[in-house]
Amino acid sequence: QVQLVESGGGWVHHGGSLRLSCAASGNIFIIYAMDWYRQAPGKQRELVATTGNNAIYADSVKGRFTASRDNAKNTAYLQMNNLNPEDTAVYYCNAEISSLSPAGSTYRGRYWGQGTQVTVSS
Repeated sequence: QVQLVESGGGWVHHGGSLRLSCAASGNIFIIYAMDWYRQAPGKQRELVATTGNNAIYADSVKGRFTASRDNAKNTAYLQMNNLNPEDTAVYYCNAEISSLSPAGSTYRGRYWGQGTQVTVSS
């Protein structure tokens, strides 16, 4: 079993900053990817940013958000600066992780965290 736990969400004024964390734990052999998504009320879930050497960002957050990952801690981060009300959403971590089975083979899975609410007031 693999668990992803997000933290760091909250309420901020327009122009404020927040730093989200996503900690992976459990049966982890290799972490291939840790990405950030968000879902605003009445909208579909969208990709915000990927982590890694060639990080990809949604156009709406480029220049304001920075995604990173600490492999030693199995933790991803999303630094969000200059927040605006359009950034209000539940933010989710998604990770692609391989685990070891009792027989010694590996299997890959995609996992979601429970989400953390970010609210930006105007």
